[in-house]
Amino acid sequence: MAEYRYDVDILHLLVSPDHAYFGRAKDGAADVPTADAETINVVAGKGILGDRFFGKAAHMDAAVTLMAVESLEAIAEELGAQPFDPLLPRRNIILRGAELTPLIGEDFVLETPAGTVSFHGGRHAHPCAWMDRVLAPGAHKAMRGRGGLRCRPLTSGILGQGPAVLVSPLRLDPARAHVASVLRPGRLP
Repeated sequence: MAEYRYDVDILHLLVSPDHAYFGRAKDGAADVPTADAETINVVAGKGILGDRFFGKAAHMDAAVTLMAVESLEAIAEELGAQPFDPLLPRRNIILRGAELTPLIGEDFVLETPAGTVSFHGGRHAHPCAWMDRVLAPGAHKAMRGRGGLRCRPLTSGILGQGPAVLVSPLRLDPARAHVASVLRPGRLP
């Protein structure tokens, strides 16, 4: 099987023990502790130690979310907004230089100086309506198909911020990191 290696940057690693966006948007986001961590401890089949999705049965196949910062930059530009804080969508791993959508259904690896973790790309990380409030009006719709990738960790390890390598069985185009994907027929965007 072919193996392709892509230099990427891990810009942010978000860990939060609680959900911030629930209830009515008019009531505002919950004030929950959220860390932009230097490193995260990923546990195979369970997720990120200390995160709200860790070990939750409903999220085992999608316990870790990855997002390309290029998507957020393109959405902000399309909406005529100032650049967004990349932590606001609450994705766990914010990367630069990674085309993620083709990894749905594929196994891939993130290698960092702190450690290496293998993942299975599960499904799109669909945005919630809160994005219109916390990012900009229209962000919810604009993020559909490019809100990130929900993954299942296949191995345990430590990941760190900074330069990294994404190892993929597919030939990816990092220049397409911001492009909305075409969803499969019968699936909601």
